[in-house]
Amino acid sequence: MYLPSIVLFAIMDNDRFLIYSSALVIMGLSNAVIPILPELSATGQIYGINSSSLVYSSFFLGALSTMLPFGILSDRTDNLKLVSLGLLLSFISGLCMIFTDSFIIFVSARFIEGAACGAFFPAAYSRLARYTKRARYMGEFSFLINAGLAAGVAVTGYLVHSNIKNGIILFSILTFLTIIFAIYRSIVSSNTIATITSQKKIIEREHPSSHIFTSKDTRGIWIISFILAGSSGVLISLYPEYGTDTLSKTELGISISLLYVSTMISSLVTSYVNIGYAKLIKIGIMIATIGILVTINSSMAGFFIIGIGSGLMLVGLPIAIASMNIEKGMAMGIYNTCIYAGLALMPLIAGVLANSLEVKTIFFITAILFGLTIFLNRD
Repeated sequence: MYLPSIVLFAIMDNDRFLIYSSALVIMGLSNAVIPILPELSATGQIYGINSSSLVYSSFFLGALSTMLPFGILSDRTDNLKLVSLGLLLSFISGLCMIFTDSFIIFVSARFIEGAACGAFFPAAYSRLARYTKRARYMGEFSFLINAGLAAGVAVTGYLVHSNIKNGIILFSILTFLTIIFAIYRSIVSSNTIATITSQKKIIEREHPSSHIFTSKDTRGIWIISFILAGSSGVLISLYPEYGTDTLSKTELGISISLLYVSTMISSLVTSYVNIGYAKLIKIGIMIATIGILVTINSSMAGFFIIGIGSGLMLVGLPIAIASMNIEKGMAMGIYNTCIYAGLALMPLIAGVLANSLEVKTIFFITAILFGLTIFLNRD
């Protein structure tokens, strides 16, 4: 599965290598916690029965509270300094989880991990947006994000038998090695001042910040991004209950993993296809909507189809932002904030609705809501 990841690193400049490798290790470390949440949260049972949820959700709180501030900052400083900061915060988080069993520190470490993503993503997207081959590079970037997420879960699950923290240890080491490369890159690079100057000149030519929030084009992107991430979150959070009588744990795991795999494949293939971002988003919405409906009767086929549509959109949406005459860092910060807000809020709303509606009905409503976003996509 990860052979394409190795190929992507074979020939590229130092900046892209840093961004790509950072995506793998940061996302890998963030998901290395998932298979061992019950064990990490065991010492927190005195704080309530939802200690696992607290450890899990603190990551999103960290990301949500830092995405926009770091996005604004990335327009005013060297993007790769913030990428390096994301690596450092991620490494600190890993060390905290490795060397302690304190529940409070685990929660704090997950918050720091979320802040690492807050520093990393807007800066990374903003940097890639300035390449002439941004469509290709953003597709590769999306592929590596999902590869990192999948690797974090898979590697931890494989290594957990000897030590439950082995996955965290491994990805912390890889993060440290990436930090060393970031230091090397900062020493040998002579483009930092030119980069900052170039960014400032671009900002001066771009529309004022308020335009990012008030424009019809950008509002549509924010809503689509929120519902895209939120819909996947709804399905992943409710499907274990929905499939209790029809799916084994293994089948459920395979079904959800197909979402990651198909997203990886779709985003990578899309990056090499010459299709406008508006068409990518529109086709992605239609495919993902069909996928949500299919999950009602077939989990594996449904999740796979959703992943295909999501991959198209995860390439199309950043390209749409990169093509606009707006501050890229702030815009990418808002985009990623909407992604994480959708992941955090829509499953919560769906969970409340599940007390009064059948899960099948919630899936159908989610599909309709997702399908309606096609009218927000502007050519």
